[in-house]
Amino acid sequence: MKMHNSASCLISLVAFSMLWFLMQASVISADFSIGVILDQASRPGKEAKVAIEIAIQDFNIKTNQTSVLYLQNSRNKPLHAAIAAKHLIDKDNVKAILGGHTWEEASAIAEVISEADQNVPVFLSLSTTPQATHQWPFFFQAVPTQSTQMNAVAAILQSWGIRQVTLIYEASQLSSTASIISHLSQAFRQTGSELNHILPLTSASCLLEEELEVLKKQQVKVFVIHTSLELGIHLFQAAKKMEMTGDGYLWIATNGITDSFHSINSSMISSMKGMIGVKSYFPENTQEFRDFRKRFRRKFSSDYPEEEEDEPGIFAVQGYNGVKLLEEISPENFDHRIPPPQSIVEIVKIVGKRYHSVYWTEGSGFSETMDEEINGATTYTNSMDSVGQALWPVQPWYANKRRRKLAGNPEIRMRVGVPGRSLFKQFVNVEYNPKKNETVISGFVIAVFDEIMREMKLPYDYFPFYGSYDELMRQIPAEKFDAIAGDVTIVARRHEYVDFTQPYTESGLEMIVPIRSKISNQPWLFMKPFTAKMWWLIAAITLYNGFIIWLIEKPHCKHLQGPIITQIGIVIWLAFTTLFTLRGDRLHSNLSRIAGVVWLFVALIITQSYTASFASMLTAQRLEPTITSVEMLRNMNATVGYCNGSFINYYLKDVLGFKSFKVNSYNSTHRYAEALNSGEIAAIFLEAPVAKVFLAQYCKSFVRTGETFKVGGFGFAFPKEFSWLSDANKALMNVSESGKLKELEDTFLTSEKCVDDESFPNEDESLSPVSFSILFVLTGGTSTVALVVYVVMSIRQFKESNPGVTNIFEFIYVSMKDQWYQRRHSSRVVADAESPTGLQMGPVNTS
Repeated sequence: MKMHNSASCLISLVAFSMLWFLMQASVISADFSIGVILDQASRPGKEAKVAIEIAIQDFNIKTNQTSVLYLQNSRNKPLHAAIAAKHLIDKDNVKAILGGHTWEEASAIAEVISEADQNVPVFLSLSTTPQATHQWPFFFQAVPTQSTQMNAVAAILQSWGIRQVTLIYEASQLSSTASIISHLSQAFRQTGSELNHILPLTSASCLLEEELEVLKKQQVKVFVIHTSLELGIHLFQAAKKMEMTGDGYLWIATNGITDSFHSINSSMISSMKGMIGVKSYFPENTQEFRDFRKRFRRKFSSDYPEEEEDEPGIFAVQGYNGVKLLEEISPENFDHRIPPPQSIVEIVKIVGKRYHSVYWTEGSGFSETMDEEINGATTYTNSMDSVGQALWPVQPWYANKRRRKLAGNPEIRMRVGVPGRSLFKQFVNVEYNPKKNETVISGFVIAVFDEIMREMKLPYDYFPFYGSYDELMRQIPAEKFDAIAGDVTIVARRHEYVDFTQPYTESGLEMIVPIRSKISNQPWLFMKPFTAKMWWLIAAITLYNGFIIWLIEKPHCKHLQGPIITQIGIVIWLAFTTLFTLRGDRLHSNLSRIAGVVWLFVALIITQSYTASFASMLTAQRLEPTITSVEMLRNMNATVGYCNGSFINYYLKDVLGFKSFKVNSYNSTHRYAEALNSGEIAAIFLEAPVAKVFLAQYCKSFVRTGETFKVGGFGFAFPKEFSWLSDANKALMNVSESGKLKELEDTFLTSEKCVDDESFPNEDESLSPVSFSILFVLTGGTSTVALVVYVVMSIRQFKESNPGVTNIFEFIYVSMKDQWYQRRHSSRVVADAESPTGLQMGPVNTS
């Protein structure tokens, strides 16, 4: 009988599902309305609302539909969520409902939908499900389960050899905690760990301290906490007061806390310093996300100006993707109601006012990055101590063993870490010698460290490290290295992990920019004092003045007359000779003298200006920077560069105020120079000793500005409270005072040769017509006035000698005829004079 009833239920469920699929077949092919139920006062609700509205716009464009969005506020209460769902179904006739960030809200919405008689909508839940949902054929989980995150927690504990763990959860999140316990227990069975305590908590501060006191007495030191962000902060602050954080304790937070890190300020993050956590991962380096991020920040700031942070997090990504799932839902694929688990988990550690991340991938292990472009592939490991960011809290189960041995036995060889990818090989150079089958480590830093250790008489070995410089610092607390010798800048946040010697180089951060100009040996350098327009204008005004002088002087000088070709040559010759001298005794008209005097005055100024400018170009080497201050860079909204992996990245963003997308990193000096010359970046920031080497290499292209920012110089790193640190400082002083340090600087740093290309572009400093505009107007105007006066006087004289001419056309005709006659007469006279007979070839005057 029971089997019969079960079969009947199954048949009814299948029949209902098929009927529902037929009713919903038109969801993605016709216009439809979508309902959204969110807690609009919470950060997850606000992010999801903005992201969903953006997604609806994209969805409508892609599917050519006109979808209508109906928003309802759940107020973080299941009852309000249920009321909202009923309103959306009965009043708004929505075809799909999206929302429910908690399982309590999601299940309440699903129950209301299941009771609907008709128009049953699709429900895309934004919460994880602690139980099966097959009784609701319309239910679709839009977010993955937390199983992978709990597997990552188990992998962390296994890496450190931890077996006993206490789970602390928020009492109001009992349903989601059931899912966490299930996934965590299953993961622990695979790694050998176990949950020895499970503790529910409320937000009452007095109860927090009482519960923590019990755990402290029981020597419980490893905690996994699954609470809201607010309760998590209160819990951790209470633990700090009771000295239950730091050495000997380990706190791991679930994504209920870490997923909100992007939405809180730095002071709140710093209050959880020392905590680590597992966080929902989503790729942030894709072009699609960068485009979405710009749109989201713009709309979020507009809709919620009271929010300090406008970065999109996992809630925004899930809301946007939840709408995109509407395109994929169909009867053929609806059996896949729960999306596959996310395979990547972000692991974060709070350091100072920010957090650092590494990653754990299901089936692969830990990695420093998810960027596949680095070295062609991501490198994985099963040990947390092998990833760069893994200097997590000092583990009491094995910490300080080697350090105690090292201090008690000077014969033990120290392991000294060196940066394997130093940008400037003059400081640290790591190369493999295939002939000797060994790695050769050299450079200025290494030479100085060798001198120090020779003074201290300690045995040591070098080991290259290929992570970032901050990651290298964390290898000392992890006891991977006993000291670090590298081009490492002394900054405050690194003192959290190590102690430094005094700096052995000059301190400061310097800004380097392209120079404005330099001396050039180009064949057309003589043209540089004037612009092309200036040269053309000089030629034009010279020919114009020469033509006017020729025209005025022509009736008085026979040598200015002759064939057309001859006269053109005369005009050009006359124009350019007046450019340098004025023979007033050879000019017959005051008009030509006035025009010539003014032009000679202007020409004198122009030639003197050319001479001064050209001499300056040949003798003065200009090295003024194109940009003189950081304020100018910010006003220009310019992009700047820094050395890949250095602390400068944080300094540029946190201290100097540059935005993240305006800061580029580079991994070679050649790329620095290339980016500066091409305009890709406007400036680079380098530590003072590194800047000295870079400018020695590119001495003709770049220059440091006057600004220097106070940061520490290079120092050697040792473990905190290292017993030999004072001896190391004393040895360093001896190396400096003996002159050996200066000798090493000269050998490794100041012997660099300049490798600049001679043909890098100069700034145009040529003189333009604007500088001489008044002079050109003066000489051009004077010559024009002289021309007008000459024409008027010529017309008047011609009319007096030819009273029959009544208009300008007759004047031109008669003038040309007279000139032709004069040329014929002149040539005949010349021919008669040159006749062999010497006879006059014309009528004889007998009077």
